[in-house]
Amino acid sequence: MQIDFHTEQLIRLALAEDIGRGDCTTMYTVDPALQARAVVWVKEPSRIAGLPLAKRVFHTVDPALQFTYLAHDGDDLADRQAVCEIVGKACSILTAERTALNFLARLTGIATKTRDAANLIAGTKTRLLDTRKTTPGWRSIEKYAVAVGGGCNHRHGLDDMVLIKDNHIAMAGGVRVAIERARAHAGVAQKIEVEVDTLEQLVEALAAEPDMILLDNMSTSQLAQAVAMSEGRVTLEASGNMTLSRLPEVAATGVDYISMGALTHAARSIDVGLDIEPFTALRVGDQP
Repeated sequence: MQIDFHTEQLIRLALAEDIGRGDCTTMYTVDPALQARAVVWVKEPSRIAGLPLAKRVFHTVDPALQFTYLAHDGDDLADRQAVCEIVGKACSILTAERTALNFLARLTGIATKTRDAANLIAGTKTRLLDTRKTTPGWRSIEKYAVAVGGGCNHRHGLDDMVLIKDNHIAMAGGVRVAIERARAHAGVAQKIEVEVDTLEQLVEALAAEPDMILLDNMSTSQLAQAVAMSEGRVTLEASGNMTLSRLPEVAATGVDYISMGALTHAARSIDVGLDIEPFTALRVGDQP
């Protein structure tokens, strides 16, 4: 995981939100010279994601903290398995704790949900896509977690590719005219995808030859018909009303992709904890 400028800013914003004018509880109760060892662990089976981000949180609070990986992003972990160890000033560990765990819990939840979804369509040609239904400001790291879970990333933002949806079609005056207008302006490397809600719209879209067609909120039988009608001429993405239980039957229709907003917007954070114990004989400058 690369910690880019945006992620750095996100970490600093999250720490500022949590720390405010200072961690008063820690300052009032913990000897600032006390050193400690902490272990972070997951409290339920999961696929871990976000450990490099957690490390950066601890190092942003205190660069002197020693962070050791006990697991790595993408590992499938058992209940109550340790994922990292932090050694250094107890005050620094306690101040960084909640922000680091919040990132780790959220991203691990997304990776775990994605893994579970991807496993349901393993062995088929169909791949799992995420969407733009992400937490504002968290898109890059949430899409990273999807990839760790075994999913594929769809467009990151509005400038990545052309995705003509129902509202664009309504404003343009039809499927074909919307595609033609987009093609007149799109760069040679920009893919054009169009959303269709009916098989009649699919016929119109196929005639205009976009790069991808999004089959929105169609029944499983309609999706199978759409695959037959397209005859492999265009990449097909099924979207809308996608639940874990429905994924296998949708993949069986032969669509190329299934996009699932629930991978990010409905993922449950995994329960993550931190246990800390003091090195009572150590002071700052000593080696634990």
